[in-house]
Amino acid sequence: MKEVLVIHYSQSGQLTEIVNNIVSDLKTPETNLTFLNIEMEKPFPFPWNKKEFYGVFPETFLQIPEKTKPVPESILNKTYDLIVFGYSIWYLTPSLPTTSFLNTPDAKKLFANTPVITVIGCRNMWIMAQEKMKKKLLELQAQLVGNIVLADRHINHISVITIAQWMFSGKKERFLGVFPKPGVSQKDIDHSVKFSPIIKNHLIDNNYATLQDKLLEKEAVNIKPFLITVDKRANVIFSKWASFIISKGKKNETKRQLYVKMFNYYLLFAIWVIAPIVFILFLLTYLPLYGKLKKEKEYYSSVALK
Repeated sequence: MKEVLVIHYSQSGQLTEIVNNIVSDLKTPETNLTFLNIEMEKPFPFPWNKKEFYGVFPETFLQIPEKTKPVPESILNKTYDLIVFGYSIWYLTPSLPTTSFLNTPDAKKLFANTPVITVIGCRNMWIMAQEKMKKKLLELQAQLVGNIVLADRHINHISVITIAQWMFSGKKERFLGVFPKPGVSQKDIDHSVKFSPIIKNHLIDNNYATLQDKLLEKEAVNIKPFLITVDKRANVIFSKWASFIISKGKKNETKRQLYVKMFNYYLLFAIWVIAPIVFILFLLTYLPLYGKLKKEKEYYSSVALK
């Protein structure tokens, strides 16, 4: 009997549906599935209001953990052959509930010496978040053997509008009846079952050496080279903003709210003004940097860690 632990945190239910599809083929007499939903001691709101939405930025980006509810003993006291770990992206980083859970003694016990498949449901930029996840799994002595990414396929500025509407309304619907539905398309969610037989075969064989290659054959990861550049640069800037807000607003909530609001305005400026300029510069340098971009794409599609 193979023991599989499926862990995730989802506010809207989108990631829950994705993860359930990806493990659908593992519900067999030879495999026992255990599900663990990450729960916070103080839950985050959904839908969000703007103050709370932007207010979680510094702690999220700097991965400053908050308290999660303990894992039930019935789950904690078992040994698992595989962990399927689903997470979403907040501010170019695994969500705060995700990083909070990974900083617990319970996570350390569950992940140690265990193969892990990460499953990401996100808007578009996930690459540097996955690099952070790789490092954390290494700290936990876990073995990353696979990664599957389902992202919003719409262009950046469209998805910014639709995701914001979804987060602040709680409704996954066509904004104004004109924009597309936000988030990962239902077609991609439904088709994510295609990864399940591949995972099952490697689980039964107890050999994950070729798992990521097989997942990639089914388009488990789709990388847009331009987003690698944006993700890296944005991480540098976000680091400065997050550290500034934490240090300057630590003892004064009024100042903190002011700095968070400033970050909010900066973020809007970066999305609508800076990003298009960066895209133009990217196009101008694409051919000279083609070789480098190709290597980066291969690396970020893999489960390797530099």
